[in-house]
Amino acid sequence: MTNEVKESFGGGRGSGDPGSPGGSPVAPPAPAALAAKVRTLAPSMTRSMQRVAEAVADDPAGCAALTVTGLAGLTGTSEATVVRTARLLGYPGYRDLRLALAGLAAQQQSGRAPAITTDIAVDDPIADVVAKLAYDEQQTLADTAAGLDTVQLAAAVTALAGARRTDVYGVGASGLVAQDLTQKLLRIGLLAHAHSDPHLAVTNAVQLRAGDVAIAITHSGSTGDVIEPLRVAFEHGATTVAVTGRPDSPVTQYADHVLTTSTARESELRPAAMSSRTSQLLVVDCLFVGVAQRTYESAAPALASSYEALAHRHQAARRGP
Repeated sequence: MTNEVKESFGGGRGSGDPGSPGGSPVAPPAPAALAAKVRTLAPSMTRSMQRVAEAVADDPAGCAALTVTGLAGLTGTSEATVVRTARLLGYPGYRDLRLALAGLAAQQQSGRAPAITTDIAVDDPIADVVAKLAYDEQQTLADTAAGLDTVQLAAAVTALAGARRTDVYGVGASGLVAQDLTQKLLRIGLLAHAHSDPHLAVTNAVQLRAGDVAIAITHSGSTGDVIEPLRVAFEHGATTVAVTGRPDSPVTQYADHVLTTSTARESELRPAAMSSRTSQLLVVDCLFVGVAQRTYESAAPALASSYEALAHRHQAARRGP
């Protein structure tokens, strides 16, 4: 067994979560979050690591009974690959992963069935489409909630609550989420701007400094039009946040705080943008509610004022022409 495997199998000092900036030690994911972690990180893994991840997610009870050598043999990989997979999933070593697998197996045996994603077929009746989409979105939200680093979330909320201004970057479906966040922040009296034009995003990022916040929303984590303004904001001293489905993607190297989203399995009739938007909106809502809590004394009157300002429009709509 290699030194790397011995060190990791024995536990010892916790290594940093791959999704945590600076590699600061964090608690391993709870057993319930393991399947969510696998679904989120599998697309960015090597094929051999995917085999290990899929094995532990598909049969947690069976894999919990295996040594690191046994799991390597079962998946046709090496002990080092098993250990690297455990680390990428957020566990200091294989022993910690086995404990999580045992916990997950116990949960499933107590009546919690494993999640199954069902593809939508071209000839599905509309009732089946509704049911399948609802199931997938529920799973996406549950996975995102289970995998969300609440320490990183709390730090991002603190930065937003005290920010002089907030810039949010996103394009395509992520741009719609960026607009949603800025509208929420504006409703509670905070200065926020959403930038979908990459040129405007960069020219605005140049004006940011310490005490400001820049948020990049990108499922892939590799969208250049989003990474560039975040990099500029980072270099100018702003606190930076990345909301992404890939915690090891390029955008995270310029992020002080990383908030990881999950998605359902992509299919022909369900592109990644659909489920990524669902999970991103959950994270945005968590940020907004957290900020509203921190700034309640000013947020509550601001919300009341905005409702009052629009009340006559809602009343006119009810009365009709």
